Amino acid sequence: MGRWNGFGGKVEEGEIIQEAAARELLEEACIQPHLLQKRGVLYFIFAEGSIPPLEVHVFSANTFIGNPTESDEMRPEWFLHKDIPYHEMWPDDQHWLPLVLAGKNIEGTFHFKDAATLISHEIKTI
Repeated sequence: MGRWNGFGGKVEEGEIIQEAAARELLEEACIQPHLLQKRGVLYFIFAEGSIPPLEVHVFSANTFIGNPTESDEMRPEWFLHKDIPYHEMWPDDQHWLPLVLAGKNIEGTFHFKDAATLISHEIKTI
């Protein structure tokens, strides 16, 4: 809430991760991707277990069916790459999103003190 963020959510029973990603796009933005491309995995670790660790799979899609539409969970907005508001996003996004937008596949680990404070990170292209 209050930050620009990508579409996503949890995998439901019986789904594979890519199916969950496509379902979340439909639920949150009313669009269906033609082809989801796996771009990487990000691991989020929070100090002292304040938040359970997260494993986030990143996908991209260049084309889709439908018009991005606001939902209860998301208000889609287009940004030119140079105008992406990283200062209004999660602190890790500025480290990995430019790599994905440049066509790279990634794997990264981010250590947070709390939900807003990034302590350290390691990211590699794969």
